[in-house]
Amino acid sequence: MTSALLIIDMQMVMQERLDAGRERVNGEAGEKIAELAAAFRAARRPVIHIRHREADVSSALHENAPGYQPMPCAKARENEPVFIKSTSSAFASTELEGYLHEVGITDLVVVGAVAGFCVNTTVRAGSDLGFRMSVVSDAVLGFDLPDADLSARQIFDVTMAHLKSDFAEIVETRQLMAMQPA
Repeated sequence: MTSALLIIDMQMVMQERLDAGRERVNGEAGEKIAELAAAFRAARRPVIHIRHREADVSSALHENAPGYQPMPCAKARENEPVFIKSTSSAFASTELEGYLHEVGITDLVVVGAVAGFCVNTTVRAGSDLGFRMSVVSDAVLGFDLPDADLSARQIFDVTMAHLKSDFAEIVETRQLMAMQPA
C-alpha cells in the first residue's frame, strides 16, 4: 500500500473568501496542509495537487484570474503532479485514477477545499473506485451557504458524518503527524 497526500482546490479564491470574512470552518486549514505536505515530502511520500478551472472568463477560477492561482500551502514542487479538473470530483474530469493505478497509490489522504463540494465528491468517488480514503478534517475548509441559510459548521459536520459513515476514515492533523516516521 502506498499513500499520497491529495490537496484539493486550495486556490487563491479560497483565500479571498477567508480574507473577506466569509463564515468558515477551519480557517487555518492552509497551515495544516503546509505541515502535512512538508511531512509527506520529508518521508518521500507523494503529494498530488488538484486545481479547479472554469472555462468562463468571468469566473474567479478561470486560468487567467487571480483566484485560480494556488495558495502558498498548495504550490506544487518540481515533479509533483497537478491535475486540472472542471468538475466537482477530482476523478471525473482528470486522469487521476489512471495515474494512481500506474504509480501504485492505493490510499489517499485528502485535504483542501471545500468540504461540502469538491472534497465530498472526490472522497466518495475515490472510495467507489476502490481507493482507501482518509480525510484530515482540520485541514479541510468549509464555508456557509447563505442562500440556503446553512452555516459553515452545519454543512461541515454533516459532510464529515456522511463521509465517515461509508467512504473514509476521518482523522486530524495531530493524529496523522503522530504516525509519521521520525
